[in-house]
Amino acid sequence: MRTSIVLVTLALAAPALAGPPATRVEPVKETLHGVELVDPYRWLEGDNTDPKKMGAMTEEIAGWTDAQNAHTRSTLDGLPGRKKIEEQLRPLMQIGSVSAPRMVGNRYFYTKREGAQNQPVVYWREGYKGEPRVLLDPARIDPSGLTTVAFFAPCDAGELVAFGTYRAGDENTTAYVLNVQTGEWLADEIPGKVDGVDWLPDSSGFFYRNLWDAKNPYAGQYMFHRLGTWRGQDTQLFRQYKPEENKELATTWGPFGGVSRDARWIVKGYYTSTKANDLWFADLSAWFHTGKLDWVDVMVGKDARSSPQVVGDTMFLETDADAPNGTVWAIDLKHPQREHWTNIVPERKDAVIAGVSVARGIIAVEYMINAASRIELFGYDGSKRGTLRLPQEVGSAGLSTREDRTEAFLTFTSFNYPSSIFRVDLATPDAQPELWERPDVPVDPTTVEVKQEWYSSKDGTRVPMFIVHKKGLKLDGSNPTILNGYGGFNISMTPAFSATNFPWYEAGGVFALPNLRGGGEFGEVWHRTGMLESKQNVFDDFIAAAEHLIAAGYTNPGKLAISGGSNGGLLVGAAVTQRPDLFRAALCAVPLLDMLRYQDFLMARYWVPEYGSAEVKEQFQYLLKYSPYHVIKPGTRYPAILFTTGENDTRVHPMHARKMGAAMQAATGATPDERPILLWVDREAGHGAGKPLNLRIRDAADVRSFFMWQLGMLGG
Repeated sequence: MRTSIVLVTLALAAPALAGPPATRVEPVKETLHGVELVDPYRWLEGDNTDPKKMGAMTEEIAGWTDAQNAHTRSTLDGLPGRKKIEEQLRPLMQIGSVSAPRMVGNRYFYTKREGAQNQPVVYWREGYKGEPRVLLDPARIDPSGLTTVAFFAPCDAGELVAFGTYRAGDENTTAYVLNVQTGEWLADEIPGKVDGVDWLPDSSGFFYRNLWDAKNPYAGQYMFHRLGTWRGQDTQLFRQYKPEENKELATTWGPFGGVSRDARWIVKGYYTSTKANDLWFADLSAWFHTGKLDWVDVMVGKDARSSPQVVGDTMFLETDADAPNGTVWAIDLKHPQREHWTNIVPERKDAVIAGVSVARGIIAVEYMINAASRIELFGYDGSKRGTLRLPQEVGSAGLSTREDRTEAFLTFTSFNYPSSIFRVDLATPDAQPELWERPDVPVDPTTVEVKQEWYSSKDGTRVPMFIVHKKGLKLDGSNPTILNGYGGFNISMTPAFSATNFPWYEAGGVFALPNLRGGGEFGEVWHRTGMLESKQNVFDDFIAAAEHLIAAGYTNPGKLAISGGSNGGLLVGAAVTQRPDLFRAALCAVPLLDMLRYQDFLMARYWVPEYGSAEVKEQFQYLLKYSPYHVIKPGTRYPAILFTTGENDTRVHPMHARKMGAAMQAATGATPDERPILLWVDREAGHGAGKPLNLRIRDAADVRSFFMWQLGMLGG
């Protein structure tokens, strides 16, 4: 208790630095579980007078943000060579991107972005080699480039497409329907953060998930919409619990659903935490006649994740229940009792199931082995059908399949392999994949070397790390290095191509990506040893990665920068407050940083099962130990830090970056012209999804020039 009080009190006494704008200090005192805390920048959260609108923007915060943004822009724009860096990155970021197509009959739907286009365009082809035709161009909807297509779903006949759009990163998706042949938009319009669509086979309607109250992230519901009718007449099939019904489950990610292609079966899922969900199914054909759904348990009350796909009367269930690395069961929905289940893909101890795709007669299982992909094929009965040929050994792969064909599209990428789409036949997995689309890349991927090295974390756990640099790099401890990380929510960090990294490699730079605990690279056990009371393991893994890079001769603390976003922003915040001596610079993007109050803002109660909550005494105790905002030590020579956030972020509230930025500006013992603490609040962005190309180029140039400046690469 004494430590937390002293630290905050010293922060109040710290003199304002000359560089950044002054920030008003207005201490708020409170006692949590017997510990007195003082928060000097509570006012930067926003207007908290209405619990339903926690953190609402105030006029004073808007003015403060303007001043911070102006300071950051003058600092970054004034860096020598910044314009040249942006000009160098622009053509690399204008390299196109393309998605694997969705197959419906003989029509193929996909997205593609080319050149200076701000957002991907939705295309379709008649036949996989057909002439590309524009279906939906966001620039025609919104010339500003701020509107993005969040999803699209063609009906089984390929004649209609349901799609969703949102603007300026708010992720509040509205769904529409258009005619593929004519391009005509139908009158159907459904707001409320619509997430995905399942069509009826006759294209007369579809099922969807959205929020019954778009301002309430805990208002999930699964609905049916009949085409051509007013959305107010849509039928609710199931919804999220309300607090008075189930307080604990009212604030999880809530319900999700899916419908078989023949509309015979419906599946209902409900997230019980960030690592588990319950699962049921029902006879949907009976519902159309009676309006009643009789739910049958599949996986209920288990602390496990379960993901179903239904083909005919069979559910293929991928789950980590009693199998932390994943397994696949075949369930006859007419005889769903557990004793009738068939385990068609047993758990493996040497590999983790990262995804399952269903094709005609084939189950494609994407495995991760040491964070790299391998795709193995099985019959519906579990018989082995071979291993799919991939372009190279180390990389990340995914499949787009459909249950009525063995034709599939493979997406493959790696640090030294541009993202490419291949057409494959799963019936002949050894055949050479047929290249379908690959954007032209004006860099030579063969100039870089990709390694995977293992190091020991603080508790002796062995952790792997990908390290990428130019071939022939001398390991003399002087190479500028970017260490990136995430470590949470069972999300795996796997190899991916980035053309913008190649100038970094050419300049002698190193890029490192460790597979920290909390991720999913080694199954659910790996995830759970990096969450709740074990979250410190993630930070220890990251710090140990930095120490390995230094000990192995890649870099030194004066040449090492770190970066991370969202949960990775928390990682960066913890790293710079726990080991400021290890790093020279940091990018802390859309971060969680006040871990005692995070759960009160936006959708953050979704994440309480991952982090815990300060409302619970035992969880408060470990959160207080690492919460970056609460462990700042005045007078410490912190690394230079660039905090970035989006004003329209609906996931992580901007208050984290605001408060942390202000507190560190006041506390750092380094001078602002040497190691500045900068804050950039993007007024036209959210958590990052859907950000237009022009803004992404600006951001990339900001980060690269900031790092190069701090690591001594600008030459002036």
